[in-house]
This record gives sequence, C-alpha cells and structure tokens, in this order.
Amino acid sequence: MSIWRKKFDLNDLNQTSVNTLVQHLGIEYSTFDDNSLTAIMPVDSRTHQPFGMLHGGASVVLAETLGSIAANMCVSDDKYCVGLDINANHIRVVRTGFVKGTASPVHLGATTQVWQITVTDERNNLVCTSRLTMAVLKHKKKDEA
Repeated sequence: MSIWRKKFDLNDLNQTSVNTLVQHLGIEYSTFDDNSLTAIMPVDSRTHQPFGMLHGGASVVLAETLGSIAANMCVSDDKYCVGLDINANHIRVVRTGFVKGTASPVHLGATTQVWQITVTDERNNLVCTSRLTMAVLKHKKKDEA
C-alpha cells in the first residue's frame, strides 16, 4: 500500500524546484515507489566546499528537500508539513559525479512525521545519513487568516 495521499509525477515535483535553491544546486527528483522518494544531485562547483569535496550543507539540503516534499505528499489537501529538526552524519568524501538521496518514512503521524534520508555515491557507498522531523499543520480557513 502506498504512503502517498496526493497524486504526483516526477515532472510535477521537478517543476516545484524552478527558481529555488533546489534548482540552483542541480537537484532532480529521479524515482519514487510506494514507500520512498529519490533524487540525484551533482557533485561539482555548485555543491563543493573550498577543498573540492561535497559540502556537508549540500547533503543536508538534499536530505531536507527530499523529506519535505515527501512529507507534503503524505498528507491530505487540508494539511501541510514544515521542518522541525534535521541532523546528518557525514560518512564518506565525494569529489566528482553525483550523489543519490532516498527518503523513507520512519513515522507518519497525525502531528509529526520522521523521515530517514540516505545519501549514496555512484557506487552505492553511504555518504551521509540524515533524519528529518516534520510538523504536520492544518491550513487555516480563509476566514481565520
């Protein structure tokens, strides 16, 4: 059974990135299945730190991007999700190519969600592991705004 409460396709998701940090870093949603969402990100001058390695912050942007979009696709139209907390452990150096991030839910609750995001290199070696906690909020009605 699928976790997704909203219908979407990869083109729809990638359109949400236009004119954002996500587009600037070259992050592209690449696949999804019933329980996860995956994106790729280049390791190049946009995502390097000064020593020519993938910047840990870029890995965190990839993780938060994936977890946030995924969380919002798992709630009904009257709700939305925002980030509460993210942590990341940087495991391996990457200098070139691309990395792949995959977000999978740990907990999909009524008021919070927890997502695990793994970032791997082209050989499928673990580069970064991240955990993202999201708040699930209800849209205010127009007369409440």
